[in-house]
Amino acid sequence: MHHLGGTMRHTIAHAVSSGVLLLLAGTACTAGNTVTTKPNDSKPSAPGSSRAAQPTASRAKTAAVGDTITLKGTNKGEQLDITVKRWLDPAVSANEFSAPQDGSRWAAAQFELVNTGSAPYEDSPSNGAQASDTDGQRFATTFGEITAGPLMPASAKIPPGDKALGWILFEVPKTSKITTVQFTMDSGFADQTGQWSVK
Repeated sequence: MHHLGGTMRHTIAHAVSSGVLLLLAGTACTAGNTVTTKPNDSKPSAPGSSRAAQPTASRAKTAAVGDTITLKGTNKGEQLDITVKRWLDPAVSANEFSAPQDGSRWAAAQFELVNTGSAPYEDSPSNGAQASDTDGQRFATTFGEITAGPLMPASAKIPPGDKALGWILFEVPKTSKITTVQFTMDSGFADQTGQWSVK
């Protein structure tokens, strides 16, 4: 009987440790959400600069307009190199029929999405973008036409190796100072988010 009790204790201990491992594995899967502000290190050094400290400083900087961040989607093989090409604040309406509401203005980020993954990327890119101001208020995207150029397509289908370029429009209070824009793949549901400073 004593031997049976020892076997049962061993079985219970094994079951408990397996349960703890499963719990930790589940936690690791749900704790994957990250926001990165670090740009890819793809920019060449400034002309005439030969100091080794400069590339190190540029790698540590916060992503800004012109910088690229690589993000992965929720599906296997989904990966984009995302660049905020230009920031426009305020953005001007292209026609008299669409305009921001009273007390608001439009601001816009021109995003370039390059599919560097092995799977096609199909999404509504503007669903995964938002802007935030110095007070921490976050603003979703809106629809409209602006003089700067075409908006990002409402439904983008980007095969591997191809890209999409377009403006994503935000409606923000006139008094807000927008400081960052974010982009998350898969309509905002992917685990990785890129953030760029637009100050």
